[in-house]
Amino acid sequence: MIDVTVADILFIETQVRNGWGREFFSVEPPYVPGDGVAGHVRAVGPGVDPGWVGRRVAAHAGGYGGYAEQVVVPVEALIPVPDGLELPQAAALLNDGTTALTVFEAAEVTKDDQVLITAAAGGLGSLLVQLSHAAGARTIAAARGERKLATAHERGADVLADYSDPDWTTRVREATGGRGVDVVFDGVGGAVGRAAFELTAPGARFSAHGAPSGSFTDVDTRAAQERGVRLRGIQDVQRSAEDRRRLATQAVEAAARGELRPLIGQTFPLAQAAAAHRALEAREVIGKALLLLP
Repeated sequence: MIDVTVADILFIETQVRNGWGREFFSVEPPYVPGDGVAGHVRAVGPGVDPGWVGRRVAAHAGGYGGYAEQVVVPVEALIPVPDGLELPQAAALLNDGTTALTVFEAAEVTKDDQVLITAAAGGLGSLLVQLSHAAGARTIAAARGERKLATAHERGADVLADYSDPDWTTRVREATGGRGVDVVFDGVGGAVGRAAFELTAPGARFSAHGAPSGSFTDVDTRAAQERGVRLRGIQDVQRSAEDRRRLATQAVEAAARGELRPLIGQTFPLAQAAAAHRALEAREVIGKALLLLP
């Protein structure tokens, strides 16, 4: 049993709460949202090492149940939080860190690539900007508005494109010398995602893993095949519990070393979870929103 100090909030949780994505998520109300938590181990069951009690940990709650004061998880789900890393940072990396490492590793980014990241100032997008920059790739950040673009630049983006401007794709194409981008990490979906796909160079890698627009990017698979573009979708982000724990552990350890910096834009008390969802839905939060408990 974990005494929860902080619970992660995902934009997709606002969509599932509204009834979206029933083909992917079978949950029916009433239910308690929340998958990522961090806090201290309060108690352990029979046969579990009592040395866990009192330790700082993060854990996936199994998909639901994380917006709570206490959460019970299998001992195998526990991720020790390294010294020097605060619990909110660890919670912010549980889901976005796992997804970022999953899609980034699959894309096989090199220093010779030009990488386009949509939703570049979000919790996930800001991590992808950092990973791309660290790999030496030319990093193109797309987001809506100057504040978000400034945040992406501070995280390491080389080129900025504001997709509230109808000509944002021209800006990206010109930045690539007309060739197009080698990798796209699309965390938006919908029209923005389709426009991003049209910017891909022959042989590019395209990851469509986000749908805050209301739908995942609908890509013409024949066009992708003709151009040799390798597609990956939301189904390719799904990992086993063991893999998720391994990747989340990598993320929090990288953060403890200063190699990743989760972007926490706003925090809310647990009792204001509804207000947190409203802020996310209104696109008011840059980076992550988290729920804090006393």
